[in-house]
Amino acid sequence: MNIRDENSHDWTAVYQVVTSAFGQSAEAKLVGELRDAGDSVISLVAEEDGQVVGHVLLSRMDAPFPALALAPVSVTPRRQRSGIGSALIKSAVDRARSEGWAAIFVLGDPNYYARFGFDRAAATGFTSVYAGQHFMVLNLAASLPATTGEVHHAPAFGALD
Repeated sequence: MNIRDENSHDWTAVYQVVTSAFGQSAEAKLVGELRDAGDSVISLVAEEDGQVVGHVLLSRMDAPFPALALAPVSVTPRRQRSGIGSALIKSAVDRARSEGWAAIFVLGDPNYYARFGFDRAAATGFTSVYAGQHFMVLNLAASLPATTGEVHHAPAFGALD
């Protein structure tokens, strides 16, 4: 498996992977809208035998410090539960850390995302339309620059509400 930056030649394959992973096109449309709006910051694909089999996207957020949102993470159904999603997340987190981002927020299963260091308790001080038991943050530095404040996902997320 090879993980690399997404490019424009991948867009159709990414749309197909995301749609098949979620069983609907809403998340695939979100990827396109984030890309079109310039809010896509880190977009990686996983390739096997020249075929895109996974995708992860980190998008710009409005927060009290430089932060990204992790969503969506997608793996084609026939390759799910084989470590591709984990590899994509780890690669995206490493890239965000190396680029100097302070944190990544995610809305998802705490049992899954905790293995990457995402922390539900650390996110409780932040106000978000997604706040709740599935809202988590991953600190990418020695400590979060702030532990409270409002965080807003890119406007394209509003279509998923």
